[in-house]
Amino acid sequence: MKMKMLLAAGAAVAALVSGATTAQAKDVLAIVVKGLDNPFFEQINLGCQKWMGENADSEYECLYTGPASSADEAGEVQIVEDLLNRPDVKAIAISPSNAPAMGNLIRRVAPSIPVMTIDADLVEADRDLRATYLGTDNYEMGVLMAKHAMELKPDGGTVCLQLGNVAADNINARAAGFRDTIAGEQVDRLTGQNGWTEADGCPVFTNDQIDLANQQMQDVFTANPDLDAFILVGGWAQFGPQAYAQVTEQVKDKLDSKELIIIAGDTLPPQMDALRAGLSHAQVGQRPFEMGYRAPTVMMELIEGKTLDPIIYTGLDECTGDNVDSCLAQ
Repeated sequence: MKMKMLLAAGAAVAALVSGATTAQAKDVLAIVVKGLDNPFFEQINLGCQKWMGENADSEYECLYTGPASSADEAGEVQIVEDLLNRPDVKAIAISPSNAPAMGNLIRRVAPSIPVMTIDADLVEADRDLRATYLGTDNYEMGVLMAKHAMELKPDGGTVCLQLGNVAADNINARAAGFRDTIAGEQVDRLTGQNGWTEADGCPVFTNDQIDLANQQMQDVFTANPDLDAFILVGGWAQFGPQAYAQVTEQVKDKLDSKELIIIAGDTLPPQMDALRAGLSHAQVGQRPFEMGYRAPTVMMELIEGKTLDPIIYTGLDECTGDNVDSCLAQ
């Protein structure tokens, strides 16, 4: 009798193990972002998790990952290479921090699974390597930032752009959209076109680091007491709300009078709080939650062999002090 009980217990344990193994045996739809330390990308994760909750019976699971630090470009490339070598990964969506390096990897590996980009694209010469791009029209994002700057400062002025990684295609596209719109033509730098000139020492590059972004703002304000505009092409400094408040409170009188204007990318909750507090004048927001929510479905369509548009834009929101409570897409 004791032997039968032991055998029965063993069979039950085996069944449980087998069931657990089966439950964990889903194929993977991977989303790789620039860094897990950036709250913008956490919105992509939340979208991925919502998709998981709504598709519990799917044969696929949405895996959100990336390097611990957004400054770790090589780490992101290594994560992508590791995923491409996993047999359970059936499609991958990448937000490349260093677009040329990521393109080199994909060209070298020549993966057999669908590869798409999300949030940030590959450089133009490498876009044949991905099936589609899901995310923001980043050039248009820069255009909208420029339009707000020109409305607030019709006579122009001295401006400093704050950028991210030097090789980030999405950030460079925003800077191009801003400069081209201000100048009325394609330019690499503003040198007086329509009254706008970039300050010495600008642009500054945050390398996607929140603390560095706030320190750079402080340094630029100190070095340029007559600065007319500071443009956060991405929201890095505002992702550290306490540090951002400390930096901007020091120039609050200028912000109130619009002697100095601040325009920033993205519309995460702490950024909207900064707008309400008068610590920025306009926010041009992406829709990262939508990116994360839609990405698994797009990857499944690619696996099924469907032909998709090479670019799928997720839209932009424009927020100012006048529409701060109604500007975000629902």
